[in-house]
Amino acid sequence: MVSAETQTVVAKARQLYESHLRERLERTALGSYVSVEPQSGDYFLGKTFDDAVNQALDKYPDRLAHTIRVGQRAALHLGVLAR
Repeated sequence: MVSAETQTVVAKARQLYESHLRERLERTALGSYVSVEPQSGDYFLGKTFDDAVNQALDKYPDRLAHTIRVGQRAALHLGVLAR
């Protein structure tokens, strides 16, 4: 179960991404990862998921951020390859 705090962070970060970042980042950083810290509105762009997350944690170690893969529906894809 996801906490109410996490749900709030995700909702605010997605809103910031949709309203302020999506159009620009999809033109300049397609496939990269962006970690959005919703209290400040700051965002951190990385070539990898870890890079974006670690930048956010370095600046805001006590805050939650939400990470999105630019131009994708999900930041990570998990699955099983059937043989």
